[in-house]
Amino acid sequence: MRHALAFCRNSPIMPRPVTALLILFCLAFFGPIAWRAFGYYQSPARMWWTADRSSAGLLAPAAKVPGAVVRIYAARTVSWRGIFAVHSWIVLKPAGAPSYQRWDLTAWGDPIRVDGFEPDGRWFGQIPDLVFAADGASAEAMIPRMRAAIQSYKFRNRGDYRAWPGPNSNTFVAAIMEAVPEICTALPPTAIGKDYPIDGRWLAPTPSRTGIRMTLGGYVGLTLAWVEGIEFNLFGGVIGFDIRHPAMKLPGVGRIGV
Repeated sequence: MRHALAFCRNSPIMPRPVTALLILFCLAFFGPIAWRAFGYYQSPARMWWTADRSSAGLLAPAAKVPGAVVRIYAARTVSWRGIFAVHSWIVLKPAGAPSYQRWDLTAWGDPIRVDGFEPDGRWFGQIPDLVFAADGASAEAMIPRMRAAIQSYKFRNRGDYRAWPGPNSNTFVAAIMEAVPEICTALPPTAIGKDYPIDGRWLAPTPSRTGIRMTLGGYVGLTLAWVEGIEFNLFGGVIGFDIRHPAMKLPGVGRIGV
């Protein structure tokens, strides 16, 4: 009996290496979110409805670009949600077209909005980041399939939109990218909703077709792929590593690296 009591007293509830790993994971997962939240609440109050939505000057005037253009942009989303997430959208211009067309999926009005904003416009004050670019013949080959995927997108009706865990704007863009695997890039890790399974499958190829994604309704998941990298998704937050272009992926912050 004495030996048993001594064993209980001296045995930790959890092995120390496991405890250390859990503490490290919590710091890596929640620390960046806390840092982003602190920065947001320390900044001056902003009225998002008056925020700048003008062109950020990322695209040349369409009249000066005779060839086809495909762009995917992402920018921090509105208000406090920008602590965690970005909003992404698609810009298309066939060869010879006089203007660009911008496609967004939003929570208000008609869900799929065409030219509701400037093609390269600031998203309520936030300058967008370029996620993907194609020009000329390669862009021209993508555009018909991208348009077909937009028209057949499943969650296109009012009431379908859910900010978390999806389907949302990032789910929409991820679905279009999946229809054209040669896009061969990944949405930012802060694109909450990108891993929502629009077909309901818990195990499926990644949009780039270079690996697999396992997910439980977009709430928890694991991605292992060459293009998308290694990503662990916990309630929309992503922590992981970009293999192809070495970088850490952290919730709220995004990529840190090359």
